[in-house]
Amino acid sequence: MRIPNHIGIIPDGNRRWATRAGLAKKDGYIHGLTPGLDLLRLAWEAGVREITYYGFTTDNCKRPPEQVFAFSKACVEAIRRIASEPVSLLVLGDQNSSVFPEELRPYTVRTDLNGGGMRVNFLVNYGWEWDLAELNAPGSNRRQICNALRSHDISRVDLVIRWGGMRRLSGFLPVQSVYADFFVVDRLWPDFQPDDFFQALQWYQAQDVTLGG
Repeated sequence: MRIPNHIGIIPDGNRRWATRAGLAKKDGYIHGLTPGLDLLRLAWEAGVREITYYGFTTDNCKRPPEQVFAFSKACVEAIRRIASEPVSLLVLGDQNSSVFPEELRPYTVRTDLNGGGMRVNFLVNYGWEWDLAELNAPGSNRRQICNALRSHDISRVDLVIRWGGMRRLSGFLPVQSVYADFFVVDRLWPDFQPDDFFQALQWYQAQDVTLGG
């Protein structure tokens, strides 16, 4: 089986899941923690070398304060759990904001944990405009543009998997995802099942990966 080197994860549907469960929208985020760790372990076992989770964006911070607090807290807990695994961890996002959790600052430089292992990136208070802000570049070549990204330590994405049924990137790593294949899972993220991941891998086998060539 051809395994993508780098998979991007958009874990959508937490608020809809909470509403369907009769909970407040803010209460949905905490139910996405176990799926995140389960998926990490499945990806590692499958031979994936790098995985990037979409935590929350600068645009998400326009939501009601109780939701912002809830998804920020959930990201801190998710990264605490990931940090107990053998990973090379990077948290990336705009730190110059009160919404960026102080607990995550130690991981804003890539850190090998428990002997190192799969590269794991977690986007926290990330915005595509923030990522591209240092590009000043008429006439710059591809290498210069990529090196100027604030996300320059994140490699090209081969496959993006989005839960929750929506069919959009929502600003997820626009440069790295420029040639990514995109697989949508209709199931809401807190209802994650391992078969979601395996179906995405199976679907990926049928894609013609040419990178434009």
